[in-house]
Amino acid sequence: MLETLPYWPDIVEWIAVLLNLVFLYLLIREKVWCWPFGILASGLSIFLFLYAKLPSEAILCSYYVGIGIYGWIVWTKKREKAFAIKTYSWRVHALLIACGIGLSIGLGKFFEGKEYAEKTYADAFSTIFSFIASFLEAQKVLFGWLYWIVLNFFSVWLYHERGLNIYAGQMVVYGFVSIWGMYSWWKKYKATNPSESHPG
Repeated sequence: MLETLPYWPDIVEWIAVLLNLVFLYLLIREKVWCWPFGILASGLSIFLFLYAKLPSEAILCSYYVGIGIYGWIVWTKKREKAFAIKTYSWRVHALLIACGIGLSIGLGKFFEGKEYAEKTYADAFSTIFSFIASFLEAQKVLFGWLYWIVLNFFSVWLYHERGLNIYAGQMVVYGFVSIWGMYSWWKKYKATNPSESHPG
């Protein structure tokens, strides 16, 4: 049925972009209602990435739906004071990055050569590190924003290569908004932890 509507990918892409931007704005403001917008956007994106032959990204969006439900539950249950912005040590981040690189190579190798997959290692890198960044986001870890800054600007190239130009444009906006998000959360963190000059 969708094949009879030649513009359906563009329409779905625009709707997902708008939902994603609302999600990101509400996330920066630490509003629990960010999560349902993110869940809806991710659900739509699954179809788009399968259409664009980026199966790892489709898997990622399935994970986004799950982490969105998890984030919604966690943010709803925990009061603001009990669930403030926090940091992880550099050792934890080093371990996360090392694991992310290893898993990216493994996932890229798995999809390599399959006709329904393109840019397998780049797709895998984006997917695995987005898993990590999403978990950090749900846990309100300050430097999770740094992961997103790198991933968003990297995804500009990846999505453009696969013809998802609306998503590529969204990633440009996301990259700069993620910088704003990092700055906004940093100010809030400093306000509640004035003695820490170098968190983590």
